[in-house]
Amino acid sequence: MIAYAISDPSTLNFQTLDNDIKRFSTKADMLVYRDKLTQFYVKKASVFLEKAREYSFSKILLHSDYQLAYQLGADGIHLQSTQLDQIKKAKDLGLFVVVSTHTEEEALIAEVFGADMITFSPIFATPNKGLPKGVKLLNKVTSLISIPLIALGGIITEKEIALCQENGAEGFASIRWFG
Repeated sequence: MIAYAISDPSTLNFQTLDNDIKRFSTKADMLVYRDKLTQFYVKKASVFLEKAREYSFSKILLHSDYQLAYQLGADGIHLQSTQLDQIKKAKDLGLFVVVSTHTEEEALIAEVFGADMITFSPIFATPNKGLPKGVKLLNKVTSLISIPLIALGGIITEKEIALCQENGAEGFASIRWFG
């Protein structure tokens, strides 16, 4: 089961960066730097990548900006569902591409456009993310696609991780699980 840590300002502090990334490394296979509020994303992304490379993550990604991910030598990019048209551009640069999806249609489009992996969310209740999709729809979407699906949203216990795995997810992503 792939464990994918999504960082945000509540779980990643640049004053304690080494300790925070070390904490992620004890539980996560993959890590993405995500901070939608900072004005200093480019500088912080560079520092983040340098520190994260000291650990044995299978993939270290940046969020949303595939050109920056390429320029800074990240393994890949995590695109938002509104960026489906950027999948091919990111793939053409040799980046590993994860795409956020929230519907069956988005999942299918992401696969057709060449994404390596998708997140599908929210599976369980999570703050400010709308109604949960639930494991029944998770199971349906995993049966429709051939690329890995990573369950996301409200995953904070071992029970939820197990339910995702039982319903076809090849991994889970979370902010709070890794916090």
